Amino acid sequence: MEAKAGDNPDSLMALTTAFCLRNLRRTMCYLGERNKLCLRSDVFLPSEICDKLVNTYTELVHMDSNFEPQDGFFQLFSDPHSTRLTRVQLREDFVRDRDLEAIGKQDLIELHLTNCNNLSAHSLRTLTRFRQTLVSLSLFGCSRIFYRKGGAPLACDEEEEEERPASKQAPETDFSFQGFNRLRLLNLGGLPEEVDAEALLKPLPALTSLDLSGVPLPKAAFLAHWKERLASLVLYNVDLSEELINTVVELGHLRHLDISRERNSKFKMTRKILTAIVQGLVNLVSLDISGHIMLDNCTVPHFEEAMGRPSIEPCKSSIYPFQELKRPLQFLGLYNTTLCNVTHIPAYKVTGSKNEDQVLNAIEVYTEFRPELAHRAINQLFDIARIQHCSQLLRALQLVIAALKCHKYDKSIQVTGSAALFYLTNTEYRSDQSVRLRRQVIQVVLNGMEQYQEVTVQRNCCLTLCNFSIPEELEFQYGRVNLLLLKILEPARQDESIQRIAVHLCNALVCQVDNHHKEAVGKMGFVKTMLNLIQKKLQDRMCDQVMEFSWSALWNITDETPDNCQMVLFCQGMLGFEFPDKQELHRNMLGLLGNVAEVRALRPQLLTPQFISVFSNLLDSKADGIEVSYNACGVLSHIVFDGPDAWAMEEPLRDMVMDKMMDAIQSWDVTSRRNINYRSFEPILRLLPQSIAPVSQHWATWALFNLVSVYPSKYCPLLIKEGGIVLLEKVLELQTSHEETKDMARKVMEQCENFKEDPMETTR
Repeated sequence: MEAKAGDNPDSLMALTTAFCLRNLRRTMCYLGERNKLCLRSDVFLPSEICDKLVNTYTELVHMDSNFEPQDGFFQLFSDPHSTRLTRVQLREDFVRDRDLEAIGKQDLIELHLTNCNNLSAHSLRTLTRFRQTLVSLSLFGCSRIFYRKGGAPLACDEEEEEERPASKQAPETDFSFQGFNRLRLLNLGGLPEEVDAEALLKPLPALTSLDLSGVPLPKAAFLAHWKERLASLVLYNVDLSEELINTVVELGHLRHLDISRERNSKFKMTRKILTAIVQGLVNLVSLDISGHIMLDNCTVPHFEEAMGRPSIEPCKSSIYPFQELKRPLQFLGLYNTTLCNVTHIPAYKVTGSKNEDQVLNAIEVYTEFRPELAHRAINQLFDIARIQHCSQLLRALQLVIAALKCHKYDKSIQVTGSAALFYLTNTEYRSDQSVRLRRQVIQVVLNGMEQYQEVTVQRNCCLTLCNFSIPEELEFQYGRVNLLLLKILEPARQDESIQRIAVHLCNALVCQVDNHHKEAVGKMGFVKTMLNLIQKKLQDRMCDQVMEFSWSALWNITDETPDNCQMVLFCQGMLGFEFPDKQELHRNMLGLLGNVAEVRALRPQLLTPQFISVFSNLLDSKADGIEVSYNACGVLSHIVFDGPDAWAMEEPLRDMVMDKMMDAIQSWDVTSRRNINYRSFEPILRLLPQSIAPVSQHWATWALFNLVSVYPSKYCPLLIKEGGIVLLEKVLELQTSHEETKDMARKVMEQCENFKEDPMETTR
């Protein structure tokens, strides 16, 4: 038996780390003075565990809406004698100056800060504490770290400083990388133009990898300072110049060069420049020139390159300058260029838009730091999944999930990503997907719904959820998904398509689930929300799918849940019968009122001339086969079961209603296939051993006879399990039982007996 794609379980390390973080006080911490979170004195954790705790904590805060950030969490790692941190990755706005300061005594080797917009120059000073050990540092998107808060002098009170937002009026001038002698890898992507990159970098003696994405470089000659060491240089969205290119081609040790761009530029890429790069950088294994417009033609004529199968051999390259490569490149970025469309590209991995492989490579390479490019590539993947066929399904899904996780606050990624997920999880691809992978999809979809109330994201997310088996696949997030759907259905929301999908999902979620789920959802305001929708449709004199689904959802959520039935009775929902030709609507309404009628304490509220007249008239209905008539008779069966004393009305008379019920039952075909689903026979069985309303007993016996005859494999075991045979025997003993009722009771018992003898029953 083959394992499905993405079916590997989480590691024990990952599971225990997440458990500890969700249960800090039960595992490794206690509350000290002033409710301060403290590490237990007997806890000593090595760097492998501490790094995992901090990095997983960041991920949970970023991704899990149920996870509450812990005040003082980073303080747990303040003492290097009990906790050791070496590799820390923090992202987004939740990271504060005080968090970084809390771990200031640790000997960090690697510190990656991504888009941490709440860090100020105070954190720059904290960085100097790591100068003797730090090997890798990323400050990508942390532009405010180079400014003092509120333009205040450095000597201001730290607590006061913590509260002030970082201001761009006062750039930090005192910070220097002096003493960071071990620093090899540095990412300063997004460095503000007020900061002099040359002066900032000059003290670093040992740089081998430098990322200056989006950084203005009016003078580039200083890069030659590291020409004997620099192996990787990223100049994404840096305005190129002849001087800069000349400097770059002198960096003979470069193995990776990225001069790609996303925005327009006066600089035009030429065949001459590409040739100079290839000839000057003989150690190059990775090059990204995405987004560049080629000024002159540097590809071989189409009739020439079309000969033979696609090759990665440099000598056959369709791009002239790359024919001089000694060996194929490991990576070549050609996204948003015409060069990606040629036949022979001398690289193992290429980004572009020519085919699925190039598009997936682009999503993979650009997601973390270039969401603007990842967004375009995901859009192209969406077209592949929608119009063509996605052949690398697992990889595509994992990449889109990663992009949605990484860019929770980027609306364009959320829109395109949720749209792509809809097509990647539909029936065509479903058999290849594991439970774990599909759960990951559900979680990022719900994150999107939580973050964005915008119509397109909400619609995409709701449609994607429709690709799952409901309620089974959503049960692990049951409360959360219901809350989100109910929020969508608040009255202010007028988008008809979202309303229709959300009501459909709500209905599916309360069908076939345990009563405690239904009760919990009822308390969330489910019943009230559905009734509000119905009320609005009645005011607009409109009976559409939203109204039908709403009644169906109420029918499902009131099944064997008296509290929810009670909530329903607060609304004058009978007005729905004003649409005489809406059979499905009537069936759903009667199903719901049948659930209400099963609750003895609520039945007196149905005993009004208006209700009884409507139910009595619907006994003659031929709508939806026998369903409307059957459900109306079911409601009345429970009501008349309370006896003549409870019938406190002059009109209509109880006996007349019972006669009409008997006539209706006798007109039904007992072999009718049904549009109904019973999880329990208990409400029917309680009508059997009684003599106060023989017609109720007759209806109950007919219902059982029909169900065990048409669906024996489903309902014979249920009837036997719930003790129905004993109760049917009592029907035979009672003198008040009609002969027809007794005949049916015997046939039901025979059917169950035959089923026991032949357990291989295959009738559906």
